[in-house]
Amino acid sequence: MALRKMVYIEDELLRKKSRPVEKFDEKLHKLLDDMAETMYHTNGVGLAAPQVAVLRRVVVMDCGDGLIEMINPEILETEGEQDGPEGCLSVPGRRGMVKRPMVVRARFQDRNGEWYEIEADELLARCIMHETDHLDGVLYVDKMYREIFSDEELEEEEGEEA
Repeated sequence: MALRKMVYIEDELLRKKSRPVEKFDEKLHKLLDDMAETMYHTNGVGLAAPQVAVLRRVVVMDCGDGLIEMINPEILETEGEQDGPEGCLSVPGRRGMVKRPMVVRARFQDRNGEWYEIEADELLARCIMHETDHLDGVLYVDKMYREIFSDEELEEEEGEEA
């Protein structure tokens, strides 16, 4: 495994649509392993292949319940709505409020090409939507309705301590 170099917001690569994965081979397995290592090393909860300069429909995420690898993910259904803060490893130092579905049902392939379905809610639903957006060249900053500034976060933390 190896750390991959991160691609940042100013890079046009992040605005391109990723191609489906057709070969489920050692090269894909290495990409998945490297992406997971890179995500954990940078303290992220999700990482899409375009963020490491690979235009393929590959996502890794871990919202606290273990690693999920999604190849060729498709959103089948969404339900409800949630507002929440988002950041992105490709947009360092910024955060914003984004509306996302509360529940997401998706299908995807694993590293061996087998198809699975998942139903997720709350943070995992948000993460799935955020990462699949990356595969279509969309960043959270395109969807945020308000930027969160560091002094706001500091005020919130101070209010919680009181």
